[in-house]
Order: sequence, then structure tokens, then C-alpha cells
Amino acid sequence: MTNPLLSTAALPDFAAIRPEHVQPAITELLAAAQAALDEAVKPETPADYDVLSRILDTATERMGAAWGAVGHLNAVADTPALREAYNAMLPAVTEFSTAMGANEALFAKYKAVMAAQGGTLSAPRRQLLKHAIRDFVLSGAELQGAARERYAAIQERSAELQQQFSEHVLDATDGWSHVASAEELAGVPQDVLDATRLDDGGHKLTLHFPVYLPVIQYAENRALRERLYRAYVTRASEQGKPEWDNSAAMREIVALRQEEARLLGYASFAEVSLAPKMASTPAEVAGFLRDLASRARPFAEKDLAELREFAKGEPLEAWDIPFWSEKLKEARYAFSDQTVKQFFTAPKVVAGLFAIIERLFDVTIAEARASVWHETVKFYELRRQGRAIASFYLDLYARPGKRPGAWMDDVRSRWLKPSGEQQLPVAQLVCNFASPVGEKPALLTHDDVITLFHEFGHGLHHMLTQVNDLGVSGISGVEWDAVELPSQFMENFCWEWDVLGQLSGHVDSGEPLPRELFDKMTAAKNFQSGLMTLRQIEFALFDMRLHGEPGAEADVQKLLDEVRAEVAVLIPPAFNRFQHSFSHIFAGGYAAGYYSYKWAELLSADAWSAFEEEGVFNAATGRRFLHEVLEQGGARDAIDSFKAFRGREPRIDALLRHQGMS
Repeated sequence: MTNPLLSTAALPDFAAIRPEHVQPAITELLAAAQAALDEAVKPETPADYDVLSRILDTATERMGAAWGAVGHLNAVADTPALREAYNAMLPAVTEFSTAMGANEALFAKYKAVMAAQGGTLSAPRRQLLKHAIRDFVLSGAELQGAARERYAAIQERSAELQQQFSEHVLDATDGWSHVASAEELAGVPQDVLDATRLDDGGHKLTLHFPVYLPVIQYAENRALRERLYRAYVTRASEQGKPEWDNSAAMREIVALRQEEARLLGYASFAEVSLAPKMASTPAEVAGFLRDLASRARPFAEKDLAELREFAKGEPLEAWDIPFWSEKLKEARYAFSDQTVKQFFTAPKVVAGLFAIIERLFDVTIAEARASVWHETVKFYELRRQGRAIASFYLDLYARPGKRPGAWMDDVRSRWLKPSGEQQLPVAQLVCNFASPVGEKPALLTHDDVITLFHEFGHGLHHMLTQVNDLGVSGISGVEWDAVELPSQFMENFCWEWDVLGQLSGHVDSGEPLPRELFDKMTAAKNFQSGLMTLRQIEFALFDMRLHGEPGAEADVQKLLDEVRAEVAVLIPPAFNRFQHSFSHIFAGGYAAGYYSYKWAELLSADAWSAFEEEGVFNAATGRRFLHEVLEQGGARDAIDSFKAFRGREPRIDALLRHQGMS
């Protein structure tokens, strides 16, 4: 049997990968990676950058690419058989990466390379070695005996628990539905009714966001809104099926992280998390968040007072807030999200996005052929002067078995291989938009458009890099609290009149977005921005305190209640279990890092202000952003890339101004 996971082709054969391929392929590739590691650490192997890269990177990159393909399918095309195959190999993969990260002999080799060649290596390679030496320490390379064994056991158990957490959220989301009558759905937009209609005339409602959000925003039936809200905010908690309850997993995940921190000599896991980031201490992050909260609070209180006034004594429970907020926005600005949605068809938006990228960064984007995991997935190449420089998959629509949310992930990183072959970067851009219904194209909300631009910003950071060293090319090696800079930067295009003219075309008439409607959207841009800012700060401060205060995991709900009492003006009902599906911090790499959205938002707003000053499509400004930020990847510290682009330190003014809080 030919195993597609063992292929050395430039792209994975996603359509051919089966669960039965996983165990034999990953076992073989792990063995090859282990053999390479054994070779690299032999005393007779020279402490030479090129020698180590040729031996080690070649084997580990191949293994990582195959395992990445399996993990990707697990996220976007989950089946019981694939899940079983993935989970069966997860311990072995974790064990290898943990052992390699803590390998004393390899650690010594890297330090020897830095000592012998540090002065002659290129800047990207020096940065890579600096990161590698730091990461060896954070991966337990200096631990001995029982401490080393315990560290390895923690990594294996943590990987298992995080996968379990993610599966519970997916299963709880997929596992709930409610059949509603047309009468119950009064007020709900027609496209949602069409997408949920059953043969018998009823409507199957789910907790997938393209259904959940419009129902909670528009359904006039208050009991129905409460039913959906309660189901959504109690996913994967003790209030649902016991086998999907994440309560114990949350506690154990955080307890293990704190134990890891103690083994490494840190006071808390928050300190471990911040070691490779821009922010230096948990106190600095908490101070940043609390300062922003104090600035946002008066605006949030005003937002809430206006909502109460508008609702005129009607109940304002958590399931009423989105409904009345949408009514207030319609009344104040004389438009609705559904009106706007008719102008943003997925094909038109994608084509407009591509046109902007081509204009700004001197590339062309063309659809190409590749093996995909679902019939709706498309594949494209980025070309410059007729030559491919990168490629990406675009997976736009929600479906059962696909993890909620939106993300960018790498398939391959840019790399000049030891053989001299140039490997080009390949990205995956994944969203969960409402699918097309019938003959009509999918309709995107303006928020969906912003999400697509956001993820494409990550994709550009990965694909436009000119760095040729694995570990610092593209998004690799970029500080976590700066990695959102290009993604949040790209969101700003969605508020430019000239840009929206390219993105929009009414689903029936093809007419572009009217100027009058755009002006209303712009006026409403910062609608309830105070409330939304405090909500993000609530999540970020909860995350930082949970990981910065050992023992807090014993009562996660109590800690979240304390954070809400400090910063929130809207307190959710007691049954709310948001934390049980907070995959970002429990299963998604944002542990003690959720603050990075706001941290990077400051950087991106200030970067965008250069385009405001010099022209949105100013060629020189676009080239400067390309050369100083996107092409640099992780080859230098993010603050140096920012200052090279902006010519100065970042300032908070632009962030406050962009959010209407200056």
C-alpha cells in the first residue's frame, strides 16, 4: 500500500490520507527523526550549523509536515476513526518532541555552535540559535533525574488533555440541535431560514456560529433565544453530557502547567509563557490590561446605559443583549447587518481581497490544482514575475466535524534545504462561514469579511517571508504577542470606501455597496466598542491570573467571577460556563497569552496610522511594510521590525482613536 503521509511531494495528498495510514507512517517518520537526533548528538558530529541542519532539520521537518497534515484533518474533517488514529499516535509524537527539546547533548551542540560560529552566522541564524538555546531551557534541558522524567510525563499528559478538551467542545457543539417551527423563528433572516429548513417544514437549529449568532440577534421569540444561549454557554460543562464535561480537564491542564513552571524554576506558568514574548512580566501585562480597562470603562458604561434606555424597561438578560443591541444599531444608524450582508458574496469578497494583496505587495494570485480534504476547499498560488513564491488552501464554510472558529496554519515553511532546493511556504486559511444555499453564493457579514482579512494577514506573514531558515521564516519565531500585528493590520482595509467598492456586489443586482450605507456602517463602527473592549480584557485578565496565580485552578469559576467583578459592566448569568469552551487558552496555544490580541492591536493600529498618513495604497508605504515586517518573519525581534517600519516606538493613541475612545 502506498502511504500518502510518506510522500516527499511538495504538497500533502489530503484526499488520499486515511486513518489507517497514520500509525505506520508516523511510526516510520518518528524512527527516522530519532535516528537523525542520535546522529546529530554523536561526539564526532561537528558543532556546525550546516551539518546539524542537514542531519536534523531534514528528518524532523518531514515528520512534522506529516503529523501536521494529520492534525489538520483532525481539525477540519474529524471522524471517529481519524480521531482514534490521531490520539493513538499523539503520545509518541509528544514524547519525541519533549525528549528532543530537553536533549542535553543537542543543547550542548547548539551552545557550541553559537560559541564557535555566532560571530559569522547570518542575523536570522543567530536569532534562530538564540531562540533554540532559550527554548531548550524552557523545555527542561537543564533538568536531571526524576525532575526530567516528570517534565516529560507532564508534556504527554498535557497534550492528551488538550486534545480531549478540544474534542469535548467539538462534540458538544455538534451534539446539540433544536427543531423550531417557522413561527418560532419570526425575525430571523431569510438566508438562515433557508439554510436550516428541513423537508417537513421545520428548521434545525445548531450551535454552529452561522446559525447561533443570527438567531440570538434577530429571533423575536425570547424563550428560543434563551434556549440557544443556555446551550451555547454551557457547552462541554457539567450542565451537559458528563462525557463532554471539561471541568476536570481544565483544572488538571492548569495544575500541570504550574507544576512544569516549578520544575523550571519559575514562580508561575505565566512567567514561563512570557519568557519568549514581548511583554516581560505578568505584572506588566496585568497593568496594561487594567490601564486599558480604566480607559474603556466610561465608554462601556455609556454603551450599557444607552441600551437600557432604548429597551425601555424590557428585560435585559444575556440572551436579550445581542437582540436589543442589533435593534438599537438599526434604529440609530438605519441599517442592519442583514442589509449589509446582501452586498458581500463570498466570491466577490475573495476576489476583492486578492486584488488588494496584488496591488499592495506586488504579487498575483491564481487558482491552482491540489488534493483537498473537502469539495468546497480551493487552492491558490502566489506568484511574482510569473514565478510561484507561495501557495495556500482556502476553507471557508462551517460543517459538522470541523472545529469552530477561524485560523491560519502552516503546511510548509519557506526553507532553503541543505540540498540547495528552495522549499516554498504553504498556508491553510480556515473559516466557519455560512455555506451557500441553493444556486446563490454564500453571503458574508461584514464581521465575516473582517475575519477573512484577519486570517489572510497571518497568511501573508507566513507566505511573503524572505527568510530561508526554518524556525524564523514566516510566523515561526515571531513573539506570540506580536504575531497578530499583520492580521489585525489587514482588518483596517475593511473600513476603507475604495476597498469596499471592490469587495461588494449585491447578491441579486450586483450593485456595489451604496455610499450612504457605507457611511452608516462607518458611523456604527465603534458601536458598543467600550463593552467589547472590556469583554476582551475580561478574557485576557482571567487567563493571566489563572496562569499567574498557582492554585487558582482549584476554583476556576470563582476566579472568573472575581475578574468580572473587577472589569466587567455586563455580568453573565450564574449558569454561564464560558471557560469550558475557551479553547484558545486550554487547547490552542494562548495560555497566559490571550492578552496578545490587545497588545498586538496597539501595534497594528499604530502601523495602520502610517497608511492613514501616507495613503492607503501608497506604494512606498506598502513596500516598507512588506520589507520591514512581512518579509522579516521571526528573523529579528518584533519591536525592531515595528520600529524599522514606523521609525519610532509604538504609541497607544491610534488604538484609542480607532476604537472611538480617544
